[in-house]
Amino acid sequence: MQHRIIVLGGGYTGAIAAGRLAKRLRRDDVAITLVNAEPDFVERVRMHQLATGQDLKHRPFSEMFAGTGVELRLAKVTGVDVDRKTVTITDANGAGVTAPGSGTEELAYDTLVYALGSGWNAQDVPGAAEHAYEIAGRPGALRLRERLARLDAGQTVVVVGGGLTGVEAATEIAEARPDLDVALAAGGDLGDWLSPKGREHLRKVFGRLKITVHEHTTVTGVEADRVLTADGTAVPAAVTVWATGFAVHPIAKATSLEVTGTGQIVVDGTMRSVSHPDVYAIGDAAMAMGPGNKPLRMSCASGTPAAWQAAGAIAARLTGGKLPNAPIRYFNQCISLGRKEGLIQYVTADDRAVRAVLTGRLAAVYKELICKGAAWSVANPTLGLPTRRRRVTRKPAAAGSAVKAPA
Repeated sequence: MQHRIIVLGGGYTGAIAAGRLAKRLRRDDVAITLVNAEPDFVERVRMHQLATGQDLKHRPFSEMFAGTGVELRLAKVTGVDVDRKTVTITDANGAGVTAPGSGTEELAYDTLVYALGSGWNAQDVPGAAEHAYEIAGRPGALRLRERLARLDAGQTVVVVGGGLTGVEAATEIAEARPDLDVALAAGGDLGDWLSPKGREHLRKVFGRLKITVHEHTTVTGVEADRVLTADGTAVPAAVTVWATGFAVHPIAKATSLEVTGTGQIVVDGTMRSVSHPDVYAIGDAAMAMGPGNKPLRMSCASGTPAAWQAAGAIAARLTGGKLPNAPIRYFNQCISLGRKEGLIQYVTADDRAVRAVLTGRLAAVYKELICKGAAWSVANPTLGLPTRRRRVTRKPAAAGSAVKAPA
C-alpha cells in the first residue's frame, strides 16, 4: 500500500517540498497530493509589483508537476483532524469536490506537510478590514491594482507598516505613480532594523521618490478617506495599504496540534510537529527556532530551507536514511525599492544587521536574481537534485527520535 503524503498549500514552501519528495521517493511507494486553492503558483514576493500594474509570469501547477507523480487537488482546506489523520477540503468555488451532496471531501494521509502560510493582519484596528487594501496575496494585490488605476493625480496613498512589505510597497507605488502623494506610517524610525548605512540609503531613496514618512506613528483607525493616529492626527488617504505584518492561517489553531499563541505549529529541527510526529509544518505556519535560539521570521528566506529540511527528513525517515541536520541561518535581507533601486542588508546568522550593505542599481539586480531563482526552483521542482529515488522501507520514526532544533 502506498504511503500517502498530503501537502497543504502551493506557495514557495509547499511546492518545493512536494517536488523534492517526488524526486527522492519511489513513485510506486508513495502517493503525493498537493492541495492548493489556485491553479498556478503565485510569486508572493512580487505582490507590490502586481499591485502597481506589472504583469507576472503565469506558472500553472499542471505544467510544473507534469510527469512528477504529484497529484494536484484544486481546493480550499477547511479543516484538519490530526487525530483521525484526515484533511477536509472544498473546491475553489465552495462546492464539494467529489461529494456534491455533502459539500465536502475528506482526504486521509499518513504524513501531512502543513504549508498554508499566512495572510494579512489587520490587528483589530477599527476600519482596517473594511477600508484598507492589502498585498498579502494575489486577490488583494489585484484589488489594490484596480483602485490605484482609478486614482487621479495628487491623491494620497498611505502605506501603514514600516517593515519590509511596507517599504517595498511604498517605493513601488511612488516610482510607478509619481503623480500621487505617497506616505508611509512607521511605528518606529524608518528602517530601524537596518545598519546605519542601510538607513541612510533608505532615507535617500524615500527623499528622491518624495515619500512622506510618519515615524513613531501608531494607526488607531482607518476610514474611507483617512487614517487616524494615536496622537489624534488624521492623515488624508484616498487609499490605505495595510502592511503591518502577517497572521497565520487559523486552521492549525483549531486542531490538537501544539501551537503558539499566534497559531504557528511548534516544530523541531526537522520541521516535524513536537506533538504529532506525522505532521510537518513549514513556512509562515511553523514556529521553528534558528541560530541563537531565536524564532525564524516569516519570510521566503526561512521557508525555502525549511521546505528542504522537511522533505529531506520525511524521505530519510521513510527510507531508513540519515536525517538532515543543516541549521537554518540568514545571510542577507534583500529589499526592492522600485525597479531601479535596491538595498541588500547583510546580516548575522540570527538576522542582525551588520555594517555591510549593497545599494543602488546593483542591489536591484541582485534582488531580481534572488526572486527569479526562487521562482525557478518552484517551477522546476524535481531538477537540480540526485535522480535516485529511494524505496520506502519503514514507517516514520517515533517522535522521540527527532533531531534537536538548531542552536
